[in-house]
Amino acid sequence: MRTPTLLLLSVALLTSCLGYKELPVEYDYSYRGNFKRYRTFEMVHSSIKADSNQLNQVVEKSIISRMKFLGYRQVSHRPHLLISFKMFKDSLQLTGYVQPDIEDWVETQKEDLDYDKQKYNLKTGTLLIQLYDRRQNRAVWQGYATTLYGSIDFNNNRHLKNAVISILDKYRFWADGFVEGTPPAPEEKGL
Repeated sequence: MRTPTLLLLSVALLTSCLGYKELPVEYDYSYRGNFKRYRTFEMVHSSIKADSNQLNQVVEKSIISRMKFLGYRQVSHRPHLLISFKMFKDSLQLTGYVQPDIEDWVETQKEDLDYDKQKYNLKTGTLLIQLYDRRQNRAVWQGYATTLYGSIDFNNNRHLKNAVISILDKYRFWADGFVEGTPPAPEEKGL
């Protein structure tokens, strides 16, 4: 009796992993980002409703879930990070940057590095996620997945969730003060 249960559990685990297909993505970041000090976030909601509400909800819920997984708390009052996203169904010309890997840069924190621009002529189906440092009033990180790197079907919820996960997998910073399974301490006054 134990062997069939173990076999069934193994098959279920393997098939759940097959549902996720990491897309190759690109990301850029600001040399002024304080990536190891952020603890809270909030979603930015656009007043323009260019995309379907259902699609927006799928992407937003996926972003919130991923940020909470990383230990960030969603707060409405004075969050450290503001997060926005946009789905571009048409072609897009985007300026990105050739930069050191973000984990390598965080170790040195050199702010005097140059931003080497790189132009992307993206085809259809781009998902862009941007993180803004509220205190600095600037974008500090952006990640994007597009048909240039892999197929995104905006009409498929699973594809959208996979795109969000693939993009935010490149943002590899736990919330400041977060220890596996332990929520960060409450906000201190004055932050």
